[in-house]
Amino acid sequence: MMDLSTTSMLAAKAYKYKAESLVKEYLLADSYVSYTAVLGGILMCKMAYDITSLISSLYYKGYGSLTKIQKLEWNNRGMSTVHAVFITFMSVYLVFFSNLFSDQLDGPVTFRSSNLSNFTLGVSVGYFMTDLAMILWAYPSLGGMEYVVHHMLSLISIVYAMYSGEGQLYTYMVLISETTTPGINLRWFLDTAGLKKSKAYLVNGVTMFVAWLVARIILFVYLFYHIYFHYDQVKQMHTFSCILIFAVPTILLVMNTMWFAKILRGLKKTLAKRQ
Repeated sequence: MMDLSTTSMLAAKAYKYKAESLVKEYLLADSYVSYTAVLGGILMCKMAYDITSLISSLYYKGYGSLTKIQKLEWNNRGMSTVHAVFITFMSVYLVFFSNLFSDQLDGPVTFRSSNLSNFTLGVSVGYFMTDLAMILWAYPSLGGMEYVVHHMLSLISIVYAMYSGEGQLYTYMVLISETTTPGINLRWFLDTAGLKKSKAYLVNGVTMFVAWLVARIILFVYLFYHIYFHYDQVKQMHTFSCILIFAVPTILLVMNTMWFAKILRGLKKTLAKRQ
């Protein structure tokens, strides 16, 4: 007869096997990977929000004196920073370092996708859903209508690219623009903490100016350049995909240019005060 420890060990292995089978057959199956990723993105937001609150309460004395809405925005910006780091890393890898969108491979680049690219888009969908819900719930404290438009356009584009498999290259090019988000959030943190006159605030302003110029202006110009030289492949996509490919980056470029002008004016004021 088997002793109790052996029975417990076998039971544990059985449960482990069932759990692994569940993950492989459902959560990470091709047909479910996107849904799993969206759920993962939402859970990532929840964890990032709570961890930001915990760390801030432990290491920043001024956190306790913030108003309720300031704490909400503080934690929300911590959440968006985590997503920005994740999506920037994955987007740069998939666009510039992986072979997924290489011109050397056969077939139109506009129809390329993989489990990894779909999973990454799903995580981003989970974030944008969570952030949009928070913006609407606290409207307009976390952002005005421009943020709602930005998130709605992002959600529509990412969801369609994820489920259709079309235009993912251009979706990821646009998502690289999230690389500016940590700098924007850091600027808000420094301002809220009363460090607007610090050297860190100045360095952040200069860095954000350069990052915005590269990731939200020059990169978008390169995106249209790429579309132009791959137009024979672009026009093979469905009509709705083509509309998204042209309309969304155009609208976002206009918004980015307007925000860039504000950043430039802010940087000029900051530099003028230090002279």
